[in-house]
Amino acid sequence: MCGIAGIVYKDKKLHDIGNDMTNMLHQLQHRGPDSAGYSIYGGTGLEDDEYILKIQVKESEKLLEKVKDTINFITPIKQDAILPSVGDSFIYKCRISLDRFCELKPLITKVDTIDDVIVINGSHDFEMIKDVGSVLDIAERYDVRSVKGTHAIGHTRFSTESGVDRYHAHPFQTYIVRDISVVHNGQITNYWKVRDPLERKGHKFETFNDTECLVHYIADKLDTGYSLEEALKQSVEDMDGPFSYIIGTPQGIGIAKDKLGLRPGVMAETDDVFAIASEEVSLREVVDTHHVEQISPGEVMVYEI
Repeated sequence: MCGIAGIVYKDKKLHDIGNDMTNMLHQLQHRGPDSAGYSIYGGTGLEDDEYILKIQVKESEKLLEKVKDTINFITPIKQDAILPSVGDSFIYKCRISLDRFCELKPLITKVDTIDDVIVINGSHDFEMIKDVGSVLDIAERYDVRSVKGTHAIGHTRFSTESGVDRYHAHPFQTYIVRDISVVHNGQITNYWKVRDPLERKGHKFETFNDTECLVHYIADKLDTGYSLEEALKQSVEDMDGPFSYIIGTPQGIGIAKDKLGLRPGVMAETDDVFAIASEEVSLREVVDTHHVEQISPGEVMVYEI
């Protein structure tokens, strides 16, 4: 089932968007009890060559030192912190610099070779926060309500086809294009037909989750010259199955829905805010209007600031 949500503040200023998205997702909690996640854009304050890594590390003697040594061998760690989490692991968060964006994925791949370690996220312009558990528990665990930004997307997950863990929680991202992430409700039933040509082009998949295939597809289109709107329209033609999804970019968000309209979606807009969600009750947390529109079957939309 799953619940998805997105919000954009039109003035491009920083707002309490972590708080807003938490409230929106809490209203969609009944749609996905397994895990939840956020991509919050615009508030990282990083220099252009800086990136944030979030790495899941199992509680084990000297394992964190091995992670740090691996990163420092490639680029010095500028700042770091340990984020307590659930289970037998914690999240190691660090800030690094790289000369080029294309160096980020090889660094992540190198860290991923360490046993009992997995990189959850590497980004420049957005903060990704995702974990197992309820929305409110995750928000408290990572102090999400204090995170500021200009726009965000979020997800509550009901797992149907892959593991319930931190890594498989949404959002998903790819490192083909910088800072692209996606949240998705539904199924891509021609998953292998879409994935196979992407792998032949060199895309590396880490899971069998169809949402990962979706974000690779959009990133590939953007990387080959498509506009976001063109990529979304082509996805509606190429993807089979019931789906609705929201793409987050540094410039805004994009929305697409399957031709049969088999997954719900509503949106609303005021002078200050544009918001979208699986259900109207979620919109009411951030938009004070009675003018709510259904997302039509096959509809795509891009809202940039």
